[in-house]
Parts: sequence; structure tokens; C-alpha cells
Amino acid sequence: MPDALLLLPDFLLILCGFVLCRFTALDRPVWDAAERLVYYLLFPVLLFHSIVRTPLDPASTASLALAGVVTVGCGIFLAYNLKRLPGVDALAHASGAQVAFRFNSFIALAVAERLLGAQGVAWVALLVALCVPICNVAAVWPLARQGGHGYLRELSRNPLIIATVAGLLANIAGLKFPQPLALTLNRISLAALPLGLMAVGAGLRFGALRDWPLLATGFIAIRHLALPLVALVLSALLHLPAPQALILLMFSALPTASSAYVLAARMGGRADFVAGLVTLSTLTGMVSLPLWLLLRPS
Repeated sequence: MPDALLLLPDFLLILCGFVLCRFTALDRPVWDAAERLVYYLLFPVLLFHSIVRTPLDPASTASLALAGVVTVGCGIFLAYNLKRLPGVDALAHASGAQVAFRFNSFIALAVAERLLGAQGVAWVALLVALCVPICNVAAVWPLARQGGHGYLRELSRNPLIIATVAGLLANIAGLKFPQPLALTLNRISLAALPLGLMAVGAGLRFGALRDWPLLATGFIAIRHLALPLVALVLSALLHLPAPQALILLMFSALPTASSAYVLAARMGGRADFVAGLVTLSTLTGMVSLPLWLLLRPS
């Protein structure tokens, strides 16, 4: 099946969430609750269960892990340096920089499962475990400098970090769950992706993009053009196996994290600007991600 059609069901779920939120009684308050359910329960359970049930071979995934961290690091470097553009608003830059290097984990796991099944989900879970802390620190840092906020407590309570670390520890310890509990975890995991993707669609909105168009263009270009190019170069340099190179390419071309808006709003940033960036990145990703996957290694 062509990659565009492979991803179509996931993007239709995003569209479904958008339509339900905008044109039915299932409006914003319903989806605020759904987002919290996904973020604090369903998604952490999916990450934990995926890592626990899949054998991890550090020797075979070290290069993939390194490539993922380097890709994210390049995004952080490029995003931070956009503040050198003439006439950049410092708070707008601090708020929007995260859009250039953060990634939508809901879409990552859904696409990985479609591309490579449980193995793809496990590899993406590994990348999430390594890159979520890095991205969160890099996202909070400029906002904290602008507003005087701390961030260590925020990171230590992040449910995605807790779930991935717990999953890795359980996997290393060889923990096995009784069948009824394993089945329960599996059923919760199955609910995470469709509801998470619909919540992404419900959150789509355009904000104050026209106030800083050059800055917005720079962030989107890093997220959807520069990072996939970095991933392709790293795959060649590190001689990644074709399946891992495919996962890295997909990971690098993801839309940005929908929770970027929440972080900007909570820390006193330009939340309307970030909301527009998240929407633009999601819509761009619907087109660009299948196009990048056409370059999948053979």
C-alpha cells in the first residue's frame, strides 16, 4: 500500500476529531477531558506495555538511539539560533522554538505500528524515552528564562518519562504480568491511539501567525524540512538497517507536539502564536510525512 494511503486512516481520525469538536455537541470541554485521559493514562500505558512486551537489544538499537538524539539536537540548535533573525520578538521565539524540535508522539506510535507493527512501536518508544526529556528541557528553558519559571519539578512529574523509564526497567528485569493484567494493559493501549489522534484534530486552530511570519516559517521549515534531511544523512553515515532508517525518517518528519500550546500558555508565553504553529505543523505533516516516506530505504 502506498505510504499516503497507509497514513490516511490516522489523518482521517484527526479530521474526525476536528469535525466533532467544531460542529457537534462534543465541543472543547469534552476534548480537554479526553486529552487529559490520553496524556495521563492511556498513552503512558501504551508506552509501558509496548516496551515491556518487546525484547530490547541495546547492541542493535544503539545507532538508532544515537541518530534520534542527534536529530533532535540539531532541531534544538537551529531553533535557538532563529532568535538571531532581525526584529524577532523574544517571547514569541521562546514560546515557539519548541515547535521546531518537539514531536507528536500519538502520530509517531500510530504510524510506527502501521509501518512495522510491534517492533516499530518498540523502536519509537525507545526514541520517545530518550528524546522526550531532552525536548522538554529544551522547550522549558527559553520560556523559563523569559518568565523566571523553574522546570526540574515539571520534568520529574512528566507521565511519558515515568512510563518509558518504568517500561525499560521492567523489561530489563524480565517482568511478566499475569494474563488478565496483560490483557487489560493491551486493551487500554488499543484505546490510546485513536482517541489521541482525534484529540489532536480537536485542538487544531490558527492563531497569531501573521504577527511573526518569518519566525513561523523558520520553525516549520526546521520541523518538516531540515530534520528529515538530517535523518537521511545520519542513516547513511551510521549504516542503519532499512527498518530502523525508516523509523528514524518517520520520527524526524512528524508534526510537532500538540501539548506545545499547553506549555506556552502555562508559562506565560505567546500561546496564540504557538496554537497557530501547532495547527500549521499538523496540516503540513499530513502532506510532508507521506512524501518523506517515499524516500524510505530499500
